[in-house]
Amino acid sequence: MTLSKQDADIRFITGPSGLGMVMVALGPEGIAAIMLDADERALQRAAVASFPTARAGGADDVALAHWLEVVTAGIEAPWTMPDLPLALQGTPFQHQVWQALRAVPCGHTVTYTELATRIGRPTAVRAVAGACAANRLAVVVPCHRVIRHDGSLSGYRWGVARKQALLARERAWHLGGK
Repeated sequence: MTLSKQDADIRFITGPSGLGMVMVALGPEGIAAIMLDADERALQRAAVASFPTARAGGADDVALAHWLEVVTAGIEAPWTMPDLPLALQGTPFQHQVWQALRAVPCGHTVTYTELATRIGRPTAVRAVAGACAANRLAVVVPCHRVIRHDGSLSGYRWGVARKQALLARERAWHLGGK
């Protein structure tokens, strides 16, 4: 496996959020991952599993500390998440799905079928679900806004309870008049 310059220069940091621990991985092109878990060590292992040469940074890494603060604030209030410099890594199809997800407004949801239709691939529902599962950018690429056709919640890479909490926050904000 050949590592790109992007992969070779990944640094990551972890910190607390209202949804548990959060990990932000930063490379030369921008934020490469935002992951959630209850266990900080699990996030550190996930960072190294995703980016084998990644190295932990600390609060003394000004850029990492800044992006952790920005991301954490955005997790607490997803409607305030700024447009972040992202280093999306995936297939062209995954990029297409993730772009469509980023167009789903805060406080709204779509079904996997609706998302597949939006990208012009109405029969690719399972592939759309796979692209959601491959997403490394929690909240920023809002896979939590995708629900089943019957309106129920389906799996979420970072746990259905977190998905439910994010959707509840967003709904309350949306219904509250923004």
